[in-house]
Amino acid sequence: MRIGIFDSGIGGLSVLHEAYHRLPEQDYIFYADTDHVPYGKRDPKEILEYSRESAKFLMEQGVDAIVIACNTATSVAVRILRQEMSLPIIGMEPAVKPAVENTDQRRVLVMATPVTLTESKLQNLIQRVDENHRVDLLPMPELVGFAETERFETPEVLDYLTKQFATVHPEDYAALVLGCTHFNYFKNLYRNFFPADTALVDGNQGTVRYLAKLLSLDAEEDAGEVRFKMVEEMTERTVYYASGRPVTEKETLEHFLRLHNRLEEMREIC
Repeated sequence: MRIGIFDSGIGGLSVLHEAYHRLPEQDYIFYADTDHVPYGKRDPKEILEYSRESAKFLMEQGVDAIVIACNTATSVAVRILRQEMSLPIIGMEPAVKPAVENTDQRRVLVMATPVTLTESKLQNLIQRVDENHRVDLLPMPELVGFAETERFETPEVLDYLTKQFATVHPEDYAALVLGCTHFNYFKNLYRNFFPADTALVDGNQGTVRYLAKLLSLDAEEDAGEVRFKMVEEMTERTVYYASGRPVTEKETLEHFLRLHNRLEEMREIC
């Protein structure tokens, strides 16, 4: 099968990377809307239009399903796109439910973009699952830009995280929910602020498992490094687009490869 994945930028590569592990036999088209990144600071009407353009492009490439690998785009556009298009469309949402259900009674901190935090989709989710009112919200808009430019462990990133986490008490949290796919690139840095028993929770595994179920595919349950095909081999089977333009230049492909290798390192941190 041919699976289309889109995001405002390179955050969605973390979903694609998880798909490499769990659905390694499929073919992929990845669409990064680099002309309009980041979505998290944009008006919802703009986000809907950009998401519609991305999904329409992927559908024209003959994909069998589309994954919206962006929490912000999902919160704004997934319901409408499902109404407008005939193929399966899988969205993402911050993994609040597993974070609440699978941790002790300490608090849960959800990091996301400002749009995701204010949209009704997340608010309704929290209302359904947070019976004991354990969930706190923290906007982290600048992390998207840092990820897009491969600034992962620079002083400015550390300063930003120090500033943002100073507004909460990290020791109070049983789980830190990564409510934006861009946030997966910084997992090692979160460990500088939160206790070792604070779980780092993202929605990538759940999204790929649901994709497999929807398409009746056999997903690997433990596709670890031992059996994982080389990242280079999988990227060669993926067609990349930047806002509709084929990505063929060596520099950008090497950029994506570096990002995949970074994600492979971060995948071991939980």
